[in-house]
Amino acid sequence: MLSKPHNSTAMKILLRRSQERGHANHGWLDSYHTFSFADYYDPAHMGFRSLRVINQDVIAPGAGFPTHPHRDMEIFSYVLYGALAHKDSMGHGRTLKPGQIQLMSAGRGVTHSEFNPSHEEPASLLQIWIRPRQLGLTPSYTEWHPKPEHDHTAKVLVISSDGREGSATIQQDADVYRIRIHKDQFTSHEVRSGRGVWFQLIRGQVKTAGQELNSGDAISTEDTGTLILEASEDAEGLLFDLGA
Repeated sequence: MLSKPHNSTAMKILLRRSQERGHANHGWLDSYHTFSFADYYDPAHMGFRSLRVINQDVIAPGAGFPTHPHRDMEIFSYVLYGALAHKDSMGHGRTLKPGQIQLMSAGRGVTHSEFNPSHEEPASLLQIWIRPRQLGLTPSYTEWHPKPEHDHTAKVLVISSDGREGSATIQQDADVYRIRIHKDQFTSHEVRSGRGVWFQLIRGQVKTAGQELNSGDAISTEDTGTLILEASEDAEGLLFDLGA
């Protein structure tokens, strides 16, 4: 069994509690906003480096976002439960299942729609926006689907700038990892000089840098060192390693 590295309690972290997020319930859509979004404005939470939006959405049966435009933004959805039907002006039409990711580089302009295809069950997802490395890029689309071996992997690269390890490709200096750890297990991540890390806990409980995180909580750090994530109960989250 691997020994746990020394916990990086000396690392300076910022804590973002779930209950402090913005919240909007439109009936068909129940959404929590980690950063300022739509009618929720908080000048202290406008984003983190290139990370601009993390919305945790629940979409009612048969409801969704009708066709609308985007430009100059990297937009991806991570399905938590239910399903998400995506269509865009590039000709892509997909229905995503839990654990799957679709990433759309809006570039100089695209339109798309996202719906819950079930008329009986709600669907939930994280919708995330990251600013691109430059404006006016050619729009593109990519996906990440988990493989059977990922069921037993604590940290899996799901998005990167070069598509390595089968990850979806983003037009930014950003690596995104899916974290899944069982109770009393841990994983670690090296925060390199000049970079910043944001960890968003989706479910479960995690101890890190002297803090206990619950579902919906997040931490960020720009300190160099080893960030250790230890599960107090089975946990899942996304870790963003950002150069810009």
